[in-house]
This record gives sequence, structure tokens and C-alpha cells, in this order.
Amino acid sequence: MADTAWPGPLAALSRLAPRVRRGAALPAALVLLWLAVVDTSLVRTPLLVPLHQVLSSPFVDPDGRQIWAALAASLTRATAGIALGACAGVALGVALGLSRPLQRAIAPTLHGLRQVALFAWIPLLTAWFGTDEVAKVVFISLSAFFPAFLNTEQGVRAIAPAYWETAAVLRLRPWRRVTKMVLPAALPAILIGLEIALLTAWIGTVGAEYAIGVGRGLGSFLVAARELFRMDLVLAGVVALALVGYACNRASRHVFSRIITWRDR
Repeated sequence: MADTAWPGPLAALSRLAPRVRRGAALPAALVLLWLAVVDTSLVRTPLLVPLHQVLSSPFVDPDGRQIWAALAASLTRATAGIALGACAGVALGVALGLSRPLQRAIAPTLHGLRQVALFAWIPLLTAWFGTDEVAKVVFISLSAFFPAFLNTEQGVRAIAPAYWETAAVLRLRPWRRVTKMVLPAALPAILIGLEIALLTAWIGTVGAEYAIGVGRGLGSFLVAARELFRMDLVLAGVVALALVGYACNRASRHVFSRIITWRDR
């Protein structure tokens, strides 16, 4: 029995290994270049610091250890903003996808607003909500709202006519039609929108913290490190930002592929 329980996972790992090696080639090359140029003092500049100093600063440096509290604050803030923005985007996308009059009345305005650069909202939001937590959460919600809304609306509008005919034949009530037919049929498009919303909201989280600069967060950590001209802390913050974004992307893809097993096929 022990011999037959493992071929599946081992086969999956064997298929994954070449992709991991290919994906790690460029980061490994950059690390080697960094070690060869900076750690050997071939290039000496305050803008570049040895790699071991960057990697050790979050653990041994008193200022560097602040990154953990900043990261926790950013993740908490991002979770709140994503929940609000994504839920609003999906709900409004379903409503506009189902109602032609509502779509003609509201969709042009929303499609026009999405053309506004995301960070152009910050002066307006700070004027309305100040520079505290509310402005940041609203900005993150906007970052997540538009991808979720646009993909949901398109997914609902793209439902095949046969589904609507089946719902009419079965005489489904409006709520059951939404829960039993509309949402399952539009689910692939909705999940793609949520995946994009997750990434844009994480970028928006750090951007809002960096631009507003009040309170704790990874963006505020980067601002403080820049003001102190601590390039090791700046680079450690950038690495943390990239790793969290990559982890969120991989986790969302794994979860969504489990929800819709036919998506990759």
C-alpha cells in the first residue's frame, strides 16, 4: 500500500520541478550578480549594500525588525479593503449584467471612472477622509473594485442563451436563478477578476501607505527607511513586497483552480 500511495504526488512534483527551475533561473542569476559585484566590493556605492546585510536586517537590526509589524498592518489593511471592494464589485457586476436598463444608466459612468489613474484618487480621498485608516481602506477597496466589477459584468453577459432558456423552462425564481445558474456560469470570469483584484489591491495597499505616509505599514516602512537612507531596509522592504505579492498570486491560483477544476483545460 505504501508504494501505491505516492506516485500521484511524486508525479506532480516531477512535473513541477522543471517549471520551478526555469522560474528560479533569473532570480538566481541576479543574486549571483549581486554577490559578484556588491559583496566583493567590485562596485562601492551607498545605493547598493551587501546581500547578507539586506537578508539579516529584519532579524538582527532594531530598525529592521519593525518590518514584521509593518507587514502585519499592511496585510490586515489589505484584507479589509479587498473584502469590501471585491464584494461590491461582484455584486454590482451581477446586477448590471442582469439588467439592461441598469447597465445603460450606470455602466458608462463606471467605465469612465476606471480610466482615472488609480493614484490620482489619493488627493481626493485624503480631502474627504483625511489621512487616517479610512482613506487607505477606501483606496484599497477602489483598487479591488474595478477588476472584480468588470470581469463579473462580462462573465454574466457572456452566459450562453441555453442557460437562460433552461432557467425559463424550469421557472426558477429570480434569487434561485442568480444562485443556481448565473453565479456558477459566470464563476470562471469572477475568479479571474478576483485574482487580478488581489494583486492590484496589494499594490494599492503599499502605494497608499507610501503616498499618505501616516500610520504603520510596509509603505510607511519604506518611507522611513528612505528618509534614514538605510538602503538595506529599503531593499528588505522591496523583497518583502515582492514575496507577499508572489505568494498571494500563487495561493489564489491554487485555490481557484481547485474551485474550478476545468479552468486550466
